[in-house]
Amino acid sequence: MFRCGIAYPRCRWIVPLLLVFAIIFDIIAITVSSGWAEDQDAKSHYSGMWDHCRGRDEDWNCKSLMEYSWAQAVAALMIIGLIILIVAFIISCIALCRTVNITLLPFIGVLLIIVVIIQVIALVIYPIKFRDDLIFEGHYYFSWGYGFGWGATLLSLGCAILFCCLPRYEDELSGLAKTKYLYTSE
Repeated sequence: MFRCGIAYPRCRWIVPLLLVFAIIFDIIAITVSSGWAEDQDAKSHYSGMWDHCRGRDEDWNCKSLMEYSWAQAVAALMIIGLIILIVAFIISCIALCRTVNITLLPFIGVLLIIVVIIQVIALVIYPIKFRDDLIFEGHYYFSWGYGFGWGATLLSLGCAILFCCLPRYEDELSGLAKTKYLYTSE
């Protein structure tokens, strides 16, 4: 009557879809101009990955963060991570969407682990150097743009684990194995 099992052939489509979401999150994090850090008290200072602005209401004084070497490094690492993520997505579509090519899956997992390492470095450098170089007074919090960067990194980590584990389930992915039910009710 009721059966609950894992449909492995659906994983062939879900994992590349998760990579699409990671790419979208990365693009949002990279392109957002004001969503990385904000002044909590007076709303007089906000910052993105590319610039930071101070002021009130209509009078904002914006300066580029690209004059700081740490900001250049953060931007470069995030963009390199995005490029590698796009390459991993293209290879995953080739490996999973048409026919199952198990030999490419560990390679995709390694690419995604590289993405995770690169982006974690960037996402750790930013708040440390932002606090050291740009905060003079008040309390700050890191907002939604910065959170999208972490979201892309965590999705990449999850997909890396999946791609490293999927070669064990070659028959299930190709649909040759019998479905194993986790729960059956007679």
